[in-house]
Amino acid sequence: MTERDNLLRVVRFERPDYIPMVFHINAACWHHYPREALEGLMNTHPMLFPEFEASDRRVELTSDAGAEAHRIFVDPWGCTRETTEDGIATLVTRHALANWDDLPAFSAPDAATSSGAGPIDWQAVEAGFATAIESGGLARGGLSHGHTFLTLSDLRGYEHLMYDMADEEPRLWQLLETVEAFNAESVRRYVAAGAEWMGYADDLGMQEGPMVSPAHFRKYLKPSYGRLIAQAREAGCIVHMHSDGDIRELVDDLLDAGVEVINLQDLVNGIDWIQDRLAGRVCIDLDIDRQAITRFGTPEQIDALVRDEVERLGSREGGLMMIYGLYPGVPLENADALMGAMERYSTYYN
Repeated sequence: MTERDNLLRVVRFERPDYIPMVFHINAACWHHYPREALEGLMNTHPMLFPEFEASDRRVELTSDAGAEAHRIFVDPWGCTRETTEDGIATLVTRHALANWDDLPAFSAPDAATSSGAGPIDWQAVEAGFATAIESGGLARGGLSHGHTFLTLSDLRGYEHLMYDMADEEPRLWQLLETVEAFNAESVRRYVAAGAEWMGYADDLGMQEGPMVSPAHFRKYLKPSYGRLIAQAREAGCIVHMHSDGDIRELVDDLLDAGVEVINLQDLVNGIDWIQDRLAGRVCIDLDIDRQAITRFGTPEQIDALVRDEVERLGSREGGLMMIYGLYPGVPLENADALMGAMERYSTYYN
């Protein structure tokens, strides 16, 4: 069974051969850990890194992968950004629309050449999709991370945006229409290029509770989400949604908007809650803890966490995939233990 066939069976609850496991190494890790140590881990875990080949090439940092420390730059939306650590996602230090008086001169990036985060070559995207399908994979497209809510927050500033929603600021609707038009054109282009899977990543949660009230989400964001998702669903694409943080109060609205695969954090939302509310109802792309057990726990605790999540959220029918993002600070012994657990329990139901 190809990777493509297995993934489709997972999403459709059609008895896949294995649980898809993704171990993502953040770009900052290559500037924190010894390269030889990371490559050694990748070499000893071929299930997670099947195409791994050792290389002397340094992982370069870009505005897409995470910028260089203290390098100030302006993103395609006109926001000024910087970070204090190589490879870690940037913060906006100057909001492009902190003052509504600047709205008349404001314009979105050109979707023909920009993803919203950086340049995009649509011919290369189409060629990449064809290569993925030919090699037994899935043609995966996706809007830039933070496509709507975080973009609005970056443009206005989070506090200003909250007041805009509470005050029913009429200019917010104009800005939202501008952002949605850009996103809609991006979705159209992905679909035209042959996308079979569309990702809609937009962080909505805090450590406790969502960053936007459910009422404001339903009023301002859910209709836009629904229209953007409908474009992909109507073209036959699988719709994947990612959000960091506690999104328990928003999940029903996300599913109602058309999300088919939900990527959410395990311990932040609670394994009990995820099991009770989502297991068997929707395909879960579980984001494995990065705050507690994998950072400060033992290899034995890490193994127990992954096994518990597989037992409680998975089934022989499918509906579960898992992902982990490695960031600086996690002991490499723990990273190795997690890689081993992900490989071990990927075939738990066989």
